[in-house]
Amino acid sequence: MRIVHISTLAFLCFFSFGWGQGSLTLDKIVAQVGDDIILYSDVINTVKSMPSPVEDSRGQSCNLLEGMMIDRLMVNQAKLDSVIIADEQVDAEMENRIRLMQQQLATGRQTFEEYYGMTINAFKDKFRELVRERMLADEIRNSLTMGVSVTPKEVTEFYQNLPADSIPYMNMQLGFQQIVIYPEISKEDKKLAIDKLTGIRSDIVDRGKSFESMARIHSMDPGSAPMGGKIVGRKGMMVSEFEATLFKLKPGEVSSVIETEFGYHIIKLISRVGEEFTCLHILIRPEFSTKSMNLVSQRLDSCYTLLKQNKITWDQAVLRYSNDERTKQNQGMLTNPRSGAQTWDMQDLNDIDQQIYLLTDAMEKGDITSPSLYVDIFTNKQGVRIVRLNERIPAHQANLDQDYALIKAAAESEKRQKVVDRWVADKLSSFYIRLDEQYQNCTMKFNWLNQKKQ
Repeated sequence: MRIVHISTLAFLCFFSFGWGQGSLTLDKIVAQVGDDIILYSDVINTVKSMPSPVEDSRGQSCNLLEGMMIDRLMVNQAKLDSVIIADEQVDAEMENRIRLMQQQLATGRQTFEEYYGMTINAFKDKFRELVRERMLADEIRNSLTMGVSVTPKEVTEFYQNLPADSIPYMNMQLGFQQIVIYPEISKEDKKLAIDKLTGIRSDIVDRGKSFESMARIHSMDPGSAPMGGKIVGRKGMMVSEFEATLFKLKPGEVSSVIETEFGYHIIKLISRVGEEFTCLHILIRPEFSTKSMNLVSQRLDSCYTLLKQNKITWDQAVLRYSNDERTKQNQGMLTNPRSGAQTWDMQDLNDIDQQIYLLTDAMEKGDITSPSLYVDIFTNKQGVRIVRLNERIPAHQANLDQDYALIKAAAESEKRQKVVDRWVADKLSSFYIRLDEQYQNCTMKFNWLNQKKQ
């Protein structure tokens, strides 16, 4: 059985830094674990695709190869344990990775396809089994480290044993809370959106206007509008109401107006093969009236006045005024979507919420902003908000008092790695392993050569 693979890091590098570009090196098998082989091109092309070159390229290729071999060990074990990753799980993971890659490239699906020289569907077909095997290896890792935790004593010992030059320097960290009020969408607002989309549909169906042109002009979906509303996908990728309508259409047919959580849509089916489809769609979101926004602004002005006069506490104000589902039950705390923490560094703020970024220099802990217009980065909903600076931690070297959660996570990561390392060392003798002479003098963590006669 021939399975060509790359490790997690290699997988991301292939995806993010131009896989398939440039000349290929004459190939050969450099390692084998169980039934699976690793090719020289796997290693070299991955090294070439790394974002930052290193001086010790030989050491880098040795480390990458060992990572690949560990992955293959886990995949072989997953197959012996009859671990199954369903097609639906693989497809969902593929879609998530493609979305991430599009964000990194700042491009839509069409430009993505041009960049990689293949359609989205062809891209998925090419890497589907690679992703499945990556997920199999992760299943083994997760099963090995499930329940691993550290005590406060272990966290302290971990920190005290760190070499002084290994303790990270932390940039300034900021914590924020917010009170947000989104205007209510009235029945009249919804009717205006439906009427607008009905008119667009009539222009397309009755007057022969181009669906693509109308999508570019009118659609409120920033991802597909520049491509004429085009979406290439697979069942399970879109919300249920959208797919229920899509899979009833015949090629070339345009749906009636439908509603989803994102707004109102019309859909035109281009083609469908099994569960995969290509379609066009136009999204119109209901927009609140000026009157609704004025009412919201007045309500939050009243909240601001009460806060400034100390007639209401911040926690009371959040519960009484905010209608933001993500933060209302958490004292208005803003979570950093990159780290999952409730603190932000300046780079994250600049990239994710520039409005707060521009306010930070003038704010001290406990300060609040006056009400201002706000657009939620996740839903694109417009509202009005007040922001409070909850925490300002100056730049410093990591310590147990200020960075306990970070140090605890590092201690747990080290403990999990030790569990995995012990498992790998125990399993080496259970599988046939071969390593090419070119890599036999590599400095590696595990003694691959002496586990089984080559």
